[in-house]
Amino acid sequence: MAFFRFFQRRRAFTLIELLVVIAIIAILIGMLLPAVQKVREAAARADCQNKLKQLGLAIHNFSSANQDRLPGGVQGGLAPASGNSGYPGNMFFFALLPYIEQGNIPQTLSNSNVYYSWGAAGSVNGVNVVVKALLCPADYSHNNGIGPNTGWTVTSYSRNWYLFDQGGGYQPQAGGHYYTLSRYNIGNIPDGNSTTVALVERFAYLSNYGWSSLWTHHGQDRFHWGYHQWAPVYGPWGIPIPQIGLKNNQAHYAYPNGGHPTTNQVLMMDGSARGVSSSVGQNTWNYAIQADDGQPLGANW
Repeated sequence: MAFFRFFQRRRAFTLIELLVVIAIIAILIGMLLPAVQKVREAAARADCQNKLKQLGLAIHNFSSANQDRLPGGVQGGLAPASGNSGYPGNMFFFALLPYIEQGNIPQTLSNSNVYYSWGAAGSVNGVNVVVKALLCPADYSHNNGIGPNTGWTVTSYSRNWYLFDQGGGYQPQAGGHYYTLSRYNIGNIPDGNSTTVALVERFAYLSNYGWSSLWTHHGQDRFHWGYHQWAPVYGPWGIPIPQIGLKNNQAHYAYPNGGHPTTNQVLMMDGSARGVSSSVGQNTWNYAIQADDGQPLGANW
């Protein structure tokens, strides 16, 4: 009987006690949430850097297979991906596909006689092809690799125009087109591979402008079309330093930017990847982007 009387004396929680417990749980969650977010961001940075390193390795492997040449906006000497004889070669990221274990994409296109171009926008027989290796895990601006404004496949990374696009020429066929190439090869970049930026981050979709960076877009006709909203390229509008911590509805198309709150990830031409913070100076950034200025990088790099 004493056992039952013990349980009869127990009372339920009062409303005040229940509210106190809920408040304590809410405080603990609030304390833990920033730590969880930091862990998630650290993982996203590591994943992003790994993807950039893979792209760096792809650039080097492309060069090894093509007489030390670097891929350009549209590089001559390769079978055209656009199916148009007026275009002398493949787009930058398209040329790297076989070297990031995506060689099945151009092979499928070749076998089915379907071609990539800025208009086809990553479509194989009408189906969009998302290449996850070209998407930063922190880039929330797209819809699972698709540009919200176009329905076409996008990328979170942009090539350095000053490195890959300042050479080139004119192709007179099919009405005439300009194309861009790098002025250098893998072994003669004047400032050296370790101090020259190859790729920067840029939001795949910049909603304030309605711009999407299509990984299939060449952006090669700098004299006629210019480098417009679909070209995954940084630099033809100048050399502005990265925008750090802005949302994709605030970011500007001419700047490097992205989903990381405190850094912009870049790929160097030696294959290394690193984060650039808001403390980088304009001169230091200029020296890292320009491949032939002869200037050492500043201490704030």
